[in-house]
Amino acid sequence: MGDGEGLTIAMVGTRGIPAAYGGFETAVEEVGRRLTERGHRVVVYTRGSDRREREYLGMRIVHLPSVPIKQLETLSHTGLSTLHLMFRPRPDATFVFNAANSPFLPLLRLRGAPVALHMDGLEWRRSKWGPRGRVYYRWAERFGVRTADALIADAPGIADYYRDQFDVPTEMIRYGAPILDALPARGVSELKLEAGGYHLVVARFEPENHVLEIVEGYRRSAATLPLVVVGSAPYSAEYTRAIDRAADGDERIRLVGGVYDQQLLDALYANAATYLHGHSVGGTNPSLLRAMGAGTAVIAYDIAFNREVLDDRGWFFEDASGVTAHLLAAEADAGTLAELGSMLRERARDAFRWEDVADAYEDLAHRLAAGATIHGSSRRAQRSATEWEPRGEVRT
Repeated sequence: MGDGEGLTIAMVGTRGIPAAYGGFETAVEEVGRRLTERGHRVVVYTRGSDRREREYLGMRIVHLPSVPIKQLETLSHTGLSTLHLMFRPRPDATFVFNAANSPFLPLLRLRGAPVALHMDGLEWRRSKWGPRGRVYYRWAERFGVRTADALIADAPGIADYYRDQFDVPTEMIRYGAPILDALPARGVSELKLEAGGYHLVVARFEPENHVLEIVEGYRRSAATLPLVVVGSAPYSAEYTRAIDRAADGDERIRLVGGVYDQQLLDALYANAATYLHGHSVGGTNPSLLRAMGAGTAVIAYDIAFNREVLDDRGWFFEDASGVTAHLLAAEADAGTLAELGSMLRERARDAFRWEDVADAYEDLAHRLAAGATIHGSSRRAQRSATEWEPRGEVRT
């Protein structure tokens, strides 16, 4: 156990730090550095980093390898991380990210390391997983419910899901939003774009992110501002080809591929006229939060998760025709664009603060270290026979 008031906290199951990929990694970095500033000892298990330092922003980094295969990368690294933890001083609290990593929870509990499992979104709905992958995720979800000391949900809809499907409580802990009060100095001019002079999409090319519908809807429109599409498809070549075909011949549509320079990406968010958000799987999406923090008006896929995050302060589409209509409305009303962007930045500033997120993780870590657990009541949990749908979801 940690001495004094400070706790030893392990963070497992992500690509680690420095954050260069995804919401989990950003959360680990933002929360971890705040916890170290508060006197806690934070250990982050990391894979694939080009940087090999043992400490970053006060956090200790443990570099371990993984099997470089999509289906095995996360599990192999988490397995090695768990073995490493088994033979080291026991942490006061362990945060494991991704329900897929639930098979390793019994080993951590056997070691006496209280563990909270961050469930993420509804991974079994993602198209990148084949039938076996979806079956595994549904199994891992239930196994995690039965073995964790606490479950973390990042949105009210995800908390609803676990209450409805398994009758178990969750810790509802958001992500934070970066607030970009001043427009970044560099970025858009490099891509020959003008501030406020383009629409933006940032997403992996996967069907559940509705990039194809956005591109098709834009193409049918008489929009005068170009559409800039940032993203790629690590697992779906056919879906990428469909997007390429939808964009082919329309000089207004610019497929720029992945952008991994965070300053450039921030500049693209902050200088866009609108951000089009097609994500439909999961809860609080970091890309959406970044657009909100940049003060950019949003056109979002009409699902309960997106409406809740935006507090209904945006335009919402169900299909390509909805995209067409909202783009024309946005270009016709600069005043509404500015008003929506301002309201979204204020919502991001008020409702998605990293300090509040760190408070919640710190409080949960203290409770875990003191012996709090849901394991006694959840270890025999069964999935409901009734399939769950988020309130307000639009099916396409």
